[in-house]
Amino acid sequence: MSQYYNAQRSRNLFNPHSKDPFKLSRSKIDLFLQCPRCLYLDRRLGVGRPPSFPFTLNSAVDSLLKQEFDVHRAKGERHPLMKAYEVDALPLTHEKLNAWRDAFSGIQYLHEESNFLIFGAIDDVWVTSAGEYVIVDYKATSTNERIVSLSKDWHIGYKRQMEIYQWLFRKNGFPVSSTGYFVYCNGKKDGRAFDGKLEFEVTLIPYQGSDEWIESVIEKIHECLMSDIPPAPGRDCDYCAYRKAVGSALAKKA
Repeated sequence: MSQYYNAQRSRNLFNPHSKDPFKLSRSKIDLFLQCPRCLYLDRRLGVGRPPSFPFTLNSAVDSLLKQEFDVHRAKGERHPLMKAYEVDALPLTHEKLNAWRDAFSGIQYLHEESNFLIFGAIDDVWVTSAGEYVIVDYKATSTNERIVSLSKDWHIGYKRQMEIYQWLFRKNGFPVSSTGYFVYCNGKKDGRAFDGKLEFEVTLIPYQGSDEWIESVIEKIHECLMSDIPPAPGRDCDYCAYRKAVGSALAKKA
């Protein structure tokens, strides 16, 4: 067995008989919505999906944006992007900001009904003049289209991500605006030469979130993981379709 799958099996998995809170990340909630069986295999049986390649360029953009907004945070002033889009807010200064940004801690909330410790790492938080927290997420890509809205089918994952962050902050007692923002960086491809640098068009996309779906989904995840019977795969899950095809092919060879 590869080192990756050995590590998968050695990590902390969901135990239906344990009384300890079980950490459930924002991304695992999204995984359940993609495919309940993949979540079950991952969190209950320790067999996760194969890892994807790291998005190192996206991570670089993310880090640079955080540093850039932190400069304006330290000065107590709006970022030029916020001025350009007339956003009535400032980058939030808070003692827990670094912890909220940390992938291993994030902002957390213990959902007592399920005993799940839900957590997620945010990119940024702004605060309006009325004192409401504004959740902000950074995105980076490179496409010929100008990005001014979240209109693609796969953008549903981005929207759910925003809504879970909003829900977590509300559960921690913070006043949260229903409007969040995506700082979207689109790498330009029309330059005459590379010259050792990549230029981006940066747009700010507002999104009106709703967290009404989250509690019911958490209950379904708890029911799923408590069961000894794996759930049906997601209708459009390529991973489950691949596993089924491989099983059928091997069975014919047996």
